Amino acid sequence: MPFQKIQSEKLAQSVVKQVELLILRGILRPGERLPAERDLAERMGVSRPSLREAIGELSEKGLLETRAGAGVYVADVLGSAFSPALVKLFGDHDEAVFDYIAFRRDMEGLAAQRAATVGSDTDLRVINTIFEKMEAAHPKRNPSDEARLDAEFHLSIIEASHNVVMLHMMRSMFDLLREGVFYNRSVMFKQRTNRADLLDQHRAINDALQARAPQQAQAAVMAHLTYVEGALKDQQKFEKNEEIAKLRFDHEQKR
Repeated sequence: MPFQKIQSEKLAQSVVKQVELLILRGILRPGERLPAERDLAERMGVSRPSLREAIGELSEKGLLETRAGAGVYVADVLGSAFSPALVKLFGDHDEAVFDYIAFRRDMEGLAAQRAATVGSDTDLRVINTIFEKMEAAHPKRNPSDEARLDAEFHLSIIEASHNVVMLHMMRSMFDLLREGVFYNRSVMFKQRTNRADLLDQHRAINDALQARAPQQAQAAVMAHLTYVEGALKDQQKFEKNEEIAKLRFDHEQKR
């Protein structure tokens, strides 16, 4: 007969499954360092040999990586989302910027709708906490800090939508944005009107989410990204006009 006795799952396999779920749900992020072996074994209630076995299996799967003298880290599981050649192509062509914004507008609108509906009270507290940090950062006029908080705010909404496929896809997209492949977010925060408008738009998104109003949340996200699209087009036009003005100036200086 093909039947065998049921055996309880090995502790190492339980560790593997738990870490896999933490990565899948976006709780453990690429590049994040795991606690030291002794600490992690105590937290999970397993022996250090069982933990080592689990880490070895997760490393073989490409989910964890051990760095000599530095510890164990979550692997860059998003690194293969786009090939280097495609990333360079994105960066070399302006039309990719606006396709990217259109994609974000569609995806993040849906994420906001879902977050207002299925997000937990804690999810919404996280979003509100990040927005409060945005308000606190506004008077300080630090474009880098404002750009970082902007990304955290949008990603927190995607996390609150509780769709793991969307989460990992959008994180990979934000990694490209962070690296300046599509555009430099700091530029958006340098002009006074942009900064005030952007804060108001994020406030409208947050208010709709806290009120659990899915349609309003979706509309607020879409309006915000339409504004970003327009601001970037204006910036591109300004830069082209400035190039022409410099040519005129140089020519005038030589006359």
